[in-house]
Amino acid sequence: MATLAKQPHEKELFGHPVGLYILFLTEMWERYSYYGMRALLTIYMVAKTVGDNPGLGWTNSESLALYGWYTMLVYVMSIPGGMIADKFIGQKRSVLVGAIILVFGHGVLAVEAEWAFFTGLGLIVLGVGMLKPNISTMVGGLYKPNDIRRDKGFSIFYIGINLGSLLATSSVGIVAAVYGWHYGFGLAGICMLLGLIVYVWGQKYLVHVGNVPTVEEKKNDVSLGAMYSRLFKSTKHAIIFIALIILSVYAGFSFEGTDNWAYGLLFVFVTFVIGLMMVIYKDLETQVMKDRFLVLLLSFGIVIVFWGAFEQAGGLMSLYTEQKTNRDFFGLFEIPTAVFQGLNAGFIILFAVVVANYWAKRKLKNKEASSLFKMATGTIIMGTGFVFMIFASMQYQANGESAMYWLVLAYLFHTIGELCASPVALSFITKLAPVKYASLMMGVYFASTGLGNKVAGILGENAEHYGEMTIFTAIFIFTVAFGFLVIALLKPLKRLTHGAEDKERELSLMDNKGPELEEFQE
Repeated sequence: MATLAKQPHEKELFGHPVGLYILFLTEMWERYSYYGMRALLTIYMVAKTVGDNPGLGWTNSESLALYGWYTMLVYVMSIPGGMIADKFIGQKRSVLVGAIILVFGHGVLAVEAEWAFFTGLGLIVLGVGMLKPNISTMVGGLYKPNDIRRDKGFSIFYIGINLGSLLATSSVGIVAAVYGWHYGFGLAGICMLLGLIVYVWGQKYLVHVGNVPTVEEKKNDVSLGAMYSRLFKSTKHAIIFIALIILSVYAGFSFEGTDNWAYGLLFVFVTFVIGLMMVIYKDLETQVMKDRFLVLLLSFGIVIVFWGAFEQAGGLMSLYTEQKTNRDFFGLFEIPTAVFQGLNAGFIILFAVVVANYWAKRKLKNKEASSLFKMATGTIIMGTGFVFMIFASMQYQANGESAMYWLVLAYLFHTIGELCASPVALSFITKLAPVKYASLMMGVYFASTGLGNKVAGILGENAEHYGEMTIFTAIFIFTVAFGFLVIALLKPLKRLTHGAEDKERELSLMDNKGPELEEFQE
């Protein structure tokens, strides 16, 4: 009896759709380009303007301020990027457009001119905004609802992100140190081109995900203007929205410094996002969907706290490594600062599967393994990593330099925390977000990550005034306390999810033929 051959998009590799590995490789090279550039950014800005490898000659606070704004905008642009995909061109084309813009952006950064520096950063902001939320949404679209493989698929995808980061920080930093900053930026651009080529080649494995919205879907869709008009149909919501706009403008422009206008625009933008969330909440048809939406919004708060601490890696910790850490390797050579940022990616590759399997086994044994619990636990573990930076600061105060092993231990704890929280958050959004607003909510997630990046920049700026030890201590105390607060509220929060993750355990038990299944059947 003849059987029909599977179509390319139906084929699997190592138990997952082949399309996952196309997205894996695309994201790997995109993250190579981004993290390669990120590893150089702050130390390039503070490098002296004279010498063999001149930089911009900025102060630490100036470089961290730009770092905060830039890394925030990279992710905040995910909101319009997600909306463009949802309403007009679909996730698949959005990723393609974003990849093309990124190739040009990194290429421009390779030019040795100040206009090229700012133009390149601007193009990267636009490119990541189009690519980042939509490629993650496509990963979720590869799996059917309640598929137990979804979390593992995101963990595999996450390995791709960090493999790109590891390759970048171990090569771009060395190239920049030996040949010059702009050669490092140029190498990042070449690798982004590789990611674009892989994505175009692999389209046959992605024909069923991320497509252009159908005519019927567009008819049922609601324009942004119509959504905000709904906001003003409720007097209470209109008053809240207008009051927030007024407060945003006042708060922004009451800031001291030349970037007070930027803070004003940021607060206004956040207010419009809040208004949009209010409209979406009111638009949801059932109380179950509304309750899940509230939990989703809370998870964005966890994301802001987590990344506000974690992103010290590319800012304050990077400058600390460059200026206050003894990087001499047994008298043979000095390790480039950018290479230390590869510790996070290296640890992720080593421990990603271990951590994912740990949580999977907890779920099979009916122990607490909900996404919110993982995110809270990850925040606590990551925050604890700053204890080692406190010890490093104490050693610097005593000896005038600190040892490298403090950085290694800090990055290890940061990585374990990240593995508990970040890939789970991506999967959690695809479980709770209303299908109609899937890419938009993924965009809001990345915007939350961006706000966390801005918080990281603000904290880093204050290090010159308060000292690194004070900043590291404050981060440790706040993140650990916040994580335990979420755990304390876990039961009522889980009730609001209405069992969104319960069926996963049932399906995993059905697929498990080993002794663990027999144990549960007893």
